[in-house]
Amino acid sequence: MDIATILPYVQVALSILLMLCIVLQRTGASLGGAFGADNFSTGFHTRRGFEKTLFRATIVLAVLFALSALLHLFI
Repeated sequence: MDIATILPYVQVALSILLMLCIVLQRTGASLGGAFGADNFSTGFHTRRGFEKTLFRATIVLAVLFALSALLHLFI
């Protein structure tokens, strides 16, 4: 199999996983936080446990998706 035939499937899988990771992350304590409203009552917090793992996985998936898009561009 050629990489040009496999790469679109890899990009679709990476995009679905990236969307899931983004949706699962906490955007704010209230509904207004999802739409960009300021919500200062929640304060700042440190990511721990699953939230930290999900944050790092989102970064890794975004980098992999960008690299696969660049690879697809040059093929």
